[in-house]
Amino acid sequence: MQIDRHVHAIKVPFSILTPQGFVDRFVYVYLIYGTHGVCLIDTGVAAAAESIFNYLRSMDRKVSDISLIIQTHAHPDHIGASRTIKGETGCAVAAHPAERAWIENVQLQARERPVPDFDTLVAGSLAVNRLLEDNEVFDLGCGLKLNVLYTPGHSRGSLSILLLGYNVLFSGDAIPVPGELPIYEDVLASVASIKKLKAVKDIRFLLSSWDEPRKGTAAYERMDAGLEYLQRVHDAVKRCSQQSSDPDPQKLSECVLQDLGLPPGLANPLVARTFAAHLSVRDQKVII
Repeated sequence: MQIDRHVHAIKVPFSILTPQGFVDRFVYVYLIYGTHGVCLIDTGVAAAAESIFNYLRSMDRKVSDISLIIQTHAHPDHIGASRTIKGETGCAVAAHPAERAWIENVQLQARERPVPDFDTLVAGSLAVNRLLEDNEVFDLGCGLKLNVLYTPGHSRGSLSILLLGYNVLFSGDAIPVPGELPIYEDVLASVASIKKLKAVKDIRFLLSSWDEPRKGTAAYERMDAGLEYLQRVHDAVKRCSQQSSDPDPQKLSECVLQDLGLPPGLANPLVARTFAAHLSVRDQKVII
């Protein structure tokens, strides 16, 4: 799907096995066409490599045109096909320093942040060639410049990328989607990151990894909705934890999910980590 003159989107469907069975998910991968090649913003799950290659061929581009992968963060549905694509093209891979270890050693990530079907979702480890820092700007050619924005919260090294001049913002998983399973490590950092993105003026397109593309004012409305969802989760955690100073993670997760209108059976260690981030600041009534 073409978003802009230089920007294309590929929606990658995949499934995650839960105790209730398979849950259908999707993740977006984005391509930026520059004079020095094609830049990928994330690569989706392992099986996405062929979809990316086929899309390029359908647009009269070559697979070998891929010259750079920017990883918004290191989670499986974002780095899954990176090893395959790097092996096929020899492209460079760029990420924040805090994400490097989990990209270069995916089994370390599997141990420290286990998710169902990890080995199916990720093709393998790969070297990171370039470390990206907040406010860094680099040239893709053809007048295309990318501004790196450090937006932690979902993960320690999460990045968002602004295509300068075209005002296309790639936000990775920085903005939670209301009604979806909330996954992040630091809620206050998430709040700060969304507010940082809201401060970007005149966004034409907001391109999230786990939400449909948003245009113009809808981009800012989606950020406001993300903030409101964080507050809603916070309120639910406060209600569900008020009887205990140290609540059982599983029971807390089930209670909060039910409060949010989500199936309690979706409770898992990643969700528990999300709600634990609220426990550490539950004395705060308002977090946004």
